[in-house]
Amino acid sequence: MKKLFLTIAVIAFGFVASAQDGQFNAGVNLGLPVGDSSDFYSFSAGVEVNYLFSVSDDFQVGPSIGFTNFFGKEVGGFDVDSASFLPLAAAGRFAVSDQFTLGADLGYGIGISPDGNDGGFYYRPMVGYSISDNIMLQASYSGVSVNGGTFSNIGLGVMFGL
Repeated sequence: MKKLFLTIAVIAFGFVASAQDGQFNAGVNLGLPVGDSSDFYSFSAGVEVNYLFSVSDDFQVGPSIGFTNFFGKEVGGFDVDSASFLPLAAAGRFAVSDQFTLGADLGYGIGISPDGNDGGFYYRPMVGYSISDNIMLQASYSGVSVNGGTFSNIGLGVMFGL
């Protein structure tokens, strides 16, 4: 399954490389774990890079890659190891107005750590507010569905158009 998503991501990056009207974006976010992950993790932090090209005046799509780390906390006198994921996704953004954007990322979150973390289906709906032409504040809910649960968080971040 990982190989299928990785192949799709490589193909998507290839198509995007030939796009003339795209925009490269990079950003950071912080989140609070919710659901299954809130019992064992205190907060999350991540970075994201995407390349979005215009399908129409109000709609953009493109590939996205990121890194998310869930920081473990102490539970019952034991320290929980941090869990890390490398999300490879297809991103879509719809401009509701000049300032507000709705979007979603769908793909696969490759489990990096701890051992035995195989990763799973990755999803991230988001809403963005543009404070300038090249800076957008984002609120999102993201999750990685893994065997036995879901690593999910509610996050705030900032994206920079490069």
